[in-house]
Formats: sequence, structure tokens, C-alpha cells
Amino acid sequence: MDESGPRVSEKHAHPTFLSDFILGSEDGIVNVLGIILGLSAATRDARLIIVATLAALGAESIAMAMVAFTSTRARRRLYLAERAREIREMREVPESERAEVRTILLGWGYSGQNLEELLDRIVANPKAMLELMLAFELKLAPVEPEAAGRSGLLVGAATVFGHGIPLLPFFFVGSDIVLGALLAVLLSAIALFAIGWYEAKTTLGAWWKNGLQMAGIGLAGGFAGYLIGWLVGSNPVL
Repeated sequence: MDESGPRVSEKHAHPTFLSDFILGSEDGIVNVLGIILGLSAATRDARLIIVATLAALGAESIAMAMVAFTSTRARRRLYLAERAREIREMREVPESERAEVRTILLGWGYSGQNLEELLDRIVANPKAMLELMLAFELKLAPVEPEAAGRSGLLVGAATVFGHGIPLLPFFFVGSDIVLGALLAVLLSAIALFAIGWYEAKTTLGAWWKNGLQMAGIGLAGGFAGYLIGWLVGSNPVL
């Protein structure tokens, strides 16, 4: 009979999912909000705003997906290259690698007999030694073969999602550009706050503080677009 008690199912957040979702959705919201506010300051053509933002949606979602794919693939290639190098060094210069493990253990506070015993155990297990060196000497985490494709799809989808939020009001307000822009700002602020709340809920921090920070940063980027549109629209030379 198992007397250890019931097992507790642990649920952990996937760090790359969180970062990819925030990257894509926040980028989508901020960029399209900037375009919308910039165009609303320079024109009263609602159709132009919709066409411009849809074009940006198509171009940027693909670009963001490819950036996520290629950067994740590069991280995997770097990990594999460094892993192969460590394996070669463990075979060719074992004493040097042993000294590097010793340095790591010393940094953790091990000393004396405890240090020597643990060092011998790690060196006797090549897999443990390799993982230790990759994680704590080179600061590298393993990247799964499918991670690049998964990251690209998630960032691309999150970017599309983010783009759609500030654009949505313009499908319902007709030619009222001012109302559409105000609703775009409101929806974007709510969505950015929700993203900040989700980040705090998944990681650490006060949900209201994270939400306000995310909304503030995002809206600042959007109003930069408004300022540029206002300057261009008010300059007859341009």
C-alpha cells in the first residue's frame, strides 16, 4: 500500500507560450492602434483606414511569425552546436571540464568532502554532467525540434488577434472616424490591461499594476502614431 499520500498534480505555465502570446498580441494592438490614430488625424476616409490596417495585418502577422520561427530555430541550432562542443570537450579535455563543474558547485556553496563526493558523482554520469554544463555554464535551455514551428504559429495568430481589436469598431461606426478611433482606444486599453493581468496571474506581480503598465505602454505607442498623423495631416507641403 502506498502510504505517501495522494499525488498532487502540478500545473506550470509554459514560458515560451506566455512570451510568444504577449509578443504577438501586444505588437498587433499597438501597431494597428498607431496606424488607426495616425490616419484618423490625417483623413476622414473610413475605408482608407480599414484597407490600410488590413494590409498591415497581413504583412505584419506573416513577418512576426517568420521572426518567431527563425529566432527560435536559431536558438535550437545554437543549443545543438554548443551541446556537440561540450560532448567533444568532455571527451578530449576531461580535466578541464571537471574543473568547470567544480567551479559551478563552489558557486552553489559546496566545499570539502561534500564537494568532492558530488563532483565525482556528476562526472561519473556523462548525461548529468552535460546537462549541468549546458544549463549553468552556458545558460542554455533545450529547444524542442517542433518549437520553431509552434512559436511561429502562435506569434502569427496572436498578432492577427491583436490587430483585430482596435480595427473592430470601424466595421460598425460607418463614416464616424472620431467615434471609431475612440472605441479603438477603449478596446485596446481593455485588451492590453487584460494581457497585463494574464501575465501577472501566470507569473508574479500585482495584477492591477501589470495591467496598467501594459495599457500605458501600449497606448503611448498608439498616440505616437496619432502625433505623426496629425503633423503630416496639418502640413500642406506633405
